[in-house]
Amino acid sequence: MKKYSIIIALLAIMTACGNNNDKAAAPAPATVGTDLSANPDYQKGLELIAKSDCLTCHKVNEKLIGPAYKDVAKKYEATDENIALLASKVIKGGSGVWSAVPMTPHATLSEADAKQMVKYVLLLRNK
Repeated sequence: MKKYSIIIALLAIMTACGNNNDKAAAPAPATVGTDLSANPDYQKGLELIAKSDCLTCHKVNEKLIGPAYKDVAKKYEATDENIALLASKVIKGGSGVWSAVPMTPHATLSEADAKQMVKYVLLLRNK
């Protein structure tokens, strides 16, 4: 049950309201047909997510307990501001953006790792 709460909290954090005003220095989003496997942000983020409990509540292409990663990527542009916002939500937990189900906080996750995981998710925007 704790894993579900954690995953739900992660999902809520990743989908929380974002401000897309800061577009400078943002990583370029992936384009349709782009092979992301060579992208270091993709590789590291995928590795971190695979080691976490994220996949208990999230899938790449379809909603589970939390939103699909692709849906999160479509909602948030890959700006430095959004990456920081979503990483903070992953660490602190949250609820109310995608559903009433809260995402459990991941307090032991470093900010750098949370940002790397968010970068991976946001790279899925057009994949």
